Amino acid sequence: MPMRRRVLAAGLAGVFGAALSGRTAQAATAPPVRLDQLNLVNLSHVNDPATTNVFPGDPAFELETIATIPDDGYYLQFVREGEHTGTHWGAPGHFNTGEPLADDLDPADLFRPAVKIDVRTKAAGNPDYAVTVDDLKAWEKRHGRIPDESVVVLWTGWDAKWGTPAYPNTGADGVLHQPGFSIPAVKWLIDTGRLGRRGGTGTDTFSPDVGTDETYTVSKLVYRRHRISLEILANLKALPTTGAWVLAGGPINRKGAGSTATIFGVLPPGVR
Repeated sequence: MPMRRRVLAAGLAGVFGAALSGRTAQAATAPPVRLDQLNLVNLSHVNDPATTNVFPGDPAFELETIATIPDDGYYLQFVREGEHTGTHWGAPGHFNTGEPLADDLDPADLFRPAVKIDVRTKAAGNPDYAVTVDDLKAWEKRHGRIPDESVVVLWTGWDAKWGTPAYPNTGADGVLHQPGFSIPAVKWLIDTGRLGRRGGTGTDTFSPDVGTDETYTVSKLVYRRHRISLEILANLKALPTTGAWVLAGGPINRKGAGSTATIFGVLPPGVR
């Protein structure tokens, strides 16, 4: 195994050994977690122009077959899309001048502990629902404190609407109607250290902002330092409420605003 892969494997095992032990002292003596004991769940939609809802104003998404096995001896497609088309992650510089772009981030910025907050019932009754500080505190009373530098994922139920007009949920006035975080809720997550320097937010909608907020205030707050946003997530039913991590892949474009991505939930042994 090449040295870089050995270092990565050892690092992942150490991370999960520490996470599962619960205490720093115990982590020093805890047996390492074997990587083949980790369970991966796919949190990404298939990148398909026939089913991909494109954010208003973004370029059209196209796949063009440019080589076939009968004609060329191999099969290849040409991809045309924005960096934030379909399931993707966003870099801090996506909204804030001078903040890190995709090629400024470290691998650890894209591999974070995660919690899932289920707001499907409230979002079903109000597509403009903005998650409140009280919602977050109520969640913590039930599940414990959100770990520092986590990705806080909202499960709004919008992942089930993907590929239909109900996903953007555009009103007659052309405004999107999707749930998200309230500004006070994100400020609370930041001020209390729960998002920290390299945490972030996740959602099954276009954005952590409520769709009606065209100022993107929540995004501007989240996208600072090394914090990221995971957007248009899929299959959130498979992501545990606590105990999992999220790993965001995708090409690292030079000065990229982020990347279209395959995002995985990484589940240590015993986490379901």
